[in-house]
Amino acid sequence: MKYSRSTSNVQRPKFQVQGSRFDLDFCASTAETRNTEHGTLNTAGSRFDLDFSASAPETRNTEPGTWNAAKRQRGTVLFIALIVLVAMTLAGIAIMRSVDTATLIAGNLAFKQGTIQASDSGLEQAYQWLLANRVALANTNLGAGYYSARPGAEPDWNDPLTWASAVTAGTDAAGNTVSFVIHRLCNCPDTLYNGTCASGSAQQCALTTASNVAPPPGQGDSFSVGAPGFLEDPKLYYRITVRTQGPRNTTSYVQSMVAIAL
Repeated sequence: MKYSRSTSNVQRPKFQVQGSRFDLDFCASTAETRNTEHGTLNTAGSRFDLDFSASAPETRNTEPGTWNAAKRQRGTVLFIALIVLVAMTLAGIAIMRSVDTATLIAGNLAFKQGTIQASDSGLEQAYQWLLANRVALANTNLGAGYYSARPGAEPDWNDPLTWASAVTAGTDAAGNTVSFVIHRLCNCPDTLYNGTCASGSAQQCALTTASNVAPPPGQGDSFSVGAPGFLEDPKLYYRITVRTQGPRNTTSYVQSMVAIAL
C-alpha cells in the first residue's frame, strides 16, 4: 500500500509491526477521517493511528510510505521433519542393536554356566575310575587318559594335541561334550610312590604321610578322655582336568585335586 499526502508539513512515518497488526504514527497538519478497504484511518489534531489487520505478517520497504508483502518460505518444515525422521530412525536402529547385543551376551553366559555345570559329571567319572584302579595307578594308561607323572611344563589346554589321549565322558541333553585327563602328581612315570626313578633319583610325589599315632582331636572328633583315635593311611594326590565343549563354541576347563589312599 502506498500512501501520500499533499502537504508541506510531513514527517517520516514510524511503523511498529507485531504479528498480524501494525500501528502507523504520522504527523499531519489537519485532522481528518478516512475509510479504507481493509482498515479505518482516524486522525485527531496533528496525529492519527492506523489499525490494520492483515492475514499474514508483512515487512516494510526501506522507502518511506511503501509496503510490500513478505514472501512465504516454502519447504522449511518438510526439510526439518526429514532430518528429525532420519535421527529417529538411527536412534531406533541403535536401540535394536544394543538389545540384540545384550541378548547375545546373556545367552553366552548361560551356555558358559551350562558347560561348567556339565563338568561335574567328568570329575565324578574320573574319580570313580581312580578308586576302581588303585592297584594299577603306578603305570601310565593312555587309553584311560591317565598319566602316572605330572607334565614337565604346564600343557596348553587349548591345543587339541593335549587332549589326544583324553577320555570322553559323554554328551548331555544340552549338547555339552565332556572329556578328561588325569595326572598323578609324581616326578617319574611308571614308578611306585616310594620307588627309585630310572635316573637313579628317589621318586617324589605329593602325598600325605601315614600316621602310626592317633592325631589330636580335630573338628568333628570327640574330645572326651580316652576317646578312640583314627590312624591315617598315606594318600597320593591326583589332578583331574576336565574340558567341556558346548554350543556356540563354548569351552570350559575345570581342574580338581583328589587324594586316593594307597
